[in-house]
Amino acid sequence: FLWPKFLPLEHGFDQWFGAPNCHFGPYNSSKRPNVPVYNNSEMVGRYYEEFQINRKTGESNLTQLYLQEALGFIHQQSLSSKPFFLYWAPDSTHSPVYASQRFLGRSSRGRYGDAVMEIDDSVGQILSWLSTLGIEQNTFVFFTSDNGAAVMSGPNESGSNGPFLCGKETTFEGGMREPAVAWWPGHIPGVSFQLSSLMDLFSTSLSLAGVSPPNRTLDGLDLTPVLLNSHPNNTSLTDRPIFYYRGNQLMAVRLGPYKAHYWTWSNSLEEFESGINFCPGQEVPGVTTHVQKEHTMQPLIFHLGRDPGEKYPISVLSMEYQTVLRRIAPVVKQHLDSLVPAAPQLNMCDLAAMNWAPAGCEKLGKCLKGPESLPWKCEWPH
Repeated sequence: FLWPKFLPLEHGFDQWFGAPNCHFGPYNSSKRPNVPVYNNSEMVGRYYEEFQINRKTGESNLTQLYLQEALGFIHQQSLSSKPFFLYWAPDSTHSPVYASQRFLGRSSRGRYGDAVMEIDDSVGQILSWLSTLGIEQNTFVFFTSDNGAAVMSGPNESGSNGPFLCGKETTFEGGMREPAVAWWPGHIPGVSFQLSSLMDLFSTSLSLAGVSPPNRTLDGLDLTPVLLNSHPNNTSLTDRPIFYYRGNQLMAVRLGPYKAHYWTWSNSLEEFESGINFCPGQEVPGVTTHVQKEHTMQPLIFHLGRDPGEKYPISVLSMEYQTVLRRIAPVVKQHLDSLVPAAPQLNMCDLAAMNWAPAGCEKLGKCLKGPESLPWKCEWPH
């Protein structure tokens, strides 16, 4: 049983309620078991068994369950007057999409809209609870997502990325750009157009908590000067680059309003021909390529303010292109020259490590005999 070392309690969390994987399934226990749900270090059931998700109707009470756990944790910490960190990550908008009975059918956007509506309601309850407990003036909340909508999942199971190109699993804007809302009454003055990364939340949280960062290279930046408007003329954050990767391949770089694609790829031709399209209705010739196409000698450059859909590359003959390339090229070189590769943490796959006999399964009579351990090098086609 190989992956307990990756679970939250091994990485600084004191409490945990949830699952170590997405709610795919239901699975056949003789070939692959359903994903376990944990309360701290002990299994309390499995998806599709004790924690039901109706694949036909889309009904599940999981978001409400996660919400009650969050509200209870906040109340517990409030009573003890202790600072706390809550990471609340509902998975109802990840295919297969679900919502509880009260929200099913209420949205004009189908099942996906129902799930978003329930998350919206839940976040509202969390914020209201902070106010009820009188701790909202001393609590920083950050709301965002990990990727753009999975537009290949079809009309009922995927969201919309609006004007942005393609979706999840690509390095076009539809795959990487997400909205973010920072909430701290009396401290955050208004809207910011600062470009940031989820990696910035680590450095930002340390700063807000008054904790010195560890003595190591950090990928994220401290966003507090922007969020708190304490240094309105600080341009070091505004002009910071963002690097777009697929696996270990640098695909694109954004600097200010400009984005340069050094490689393009939506999804494989085999997938595309089988009906799986990562850019439905948005094919752009020479941009949404179905082979991994290299542009390192002459990157495709877009101005995302004028062209958020990445449809019209700036002409390589223009002065604008040459000026932008002269700015971006040294940034890319410095990044690649200073990069220190690390061994991938998820480089080996092994069915014997996948959820057969989690801690606590004995009490529930839920232990399953796993297959022989035969690890292989994982394949990550996207």
